[in-house]
Amino acid sequence: MLINCAVYQDGHRLADIPVEDISEYMGRPDCFVWVALKDADAAELAVMQEEFGLHELAVEDARNGHQRPKLEEYGESLFAVVHMVTVREGELIVGELDIFVSTNYVLSVRNRSEQNLLGVRARCEHEPHLLQIGPAFVFYALVDAVVDRYLPVVEMLESELENIEEQIFTKGLALVNIERLYALKRKVLVLKHAVAPMIEAVTRLHGPRVPRICDGAQEYFRDVSDHLYRVNTSIDAIRDTIGTAIQVSLSMVTIEESEVNKRLAAWAAIFAVATVFAGIWGMNFKGMPELDWRYGYPTALAIIATTCGYLWHRFRKAGWL
Repeated sequence: MLINCAVYQDGHRLADIPVEDISEYMGRPDCFVWVALKDADAAELAVMQEEFGLHELAVEDARNGHQRPKLEEYGESLFAVVHMVTVREGELIVGELDIFVSTNYVLSVRNRSEQNLLGVRARCEHEPHLLQIGPAFVFYALVDAVVDRYLPVVEMLESELENIEEQIFTKGLALVNIERLYALKRKVLVLKHAVAPMIEAVTRLHGPRVPRICDGAQEYFRDVSDHLYRVNTSIDAIRDTIGTAIQVSLSMVTIEESEVNKRLAAWAAIFAVATVFAGIWGMNFKGMPELDWRYGYPTALAIIATTCGYLWHRFRKAGWL
């Protein structure tokens, strides 16, 4: 689906144009075309390939989708894949933004994501002095918008981790906390897979050798790279904390099991003593002491109860009961 198709010159928007007129403006000096598509099908991509002269391998990647974040050079053009991560009902949804850039065009293809990028176009048009840089600045603005939207996701993950940590020492919740921590760890990995490959890709846009298209925009891509490093550092910190929290939760499970074993051992010892007394006095020997005594039976019960009570008191004082 076509979202926008506009032509720009000297940092200003000239007009919205139909797709059929793209080739007419491609050859004009200081002029470039910016097209935005959403969930484009094979036919739409074929039209764009013909209009812009896109490399067939890049078009194939955009058509197939589900690519890892990357940056590829095809002659005088660039092809970038960026993952768009959103939160929906506590789960991370990963979309994809494919960007084709050259000296006279920018083509963005958004797939499997409800996040719109209309704000990026508005931002660029409100900064004509920067838009004069050309497609490189639009490329930066698109990538920067995606990276900035990682920050709320990181904050959501940190908040979820803090909620789990508040309950980590609550008795009886150790197994539940471990399940929640592993679920959180999967979410963190989803974001990690979106961020980590982008660091290497964006670094190529402000390093010692940058594509000619990005001349004059290196400092902007350096800013994006800084944001990515910050996000990646936060992700690593969350992962380390999750690992520690899992170890603590496993220790809590062991401690709780040890407490149960102590209680069982204490009660087993108490009943063992009672069993020993009952077993001895239950033997049928005529010469057993106090066998014919009138108060022998209640005395035996009193001794058993007193001994068991003493043991219960000692175990209670030791913290076993």
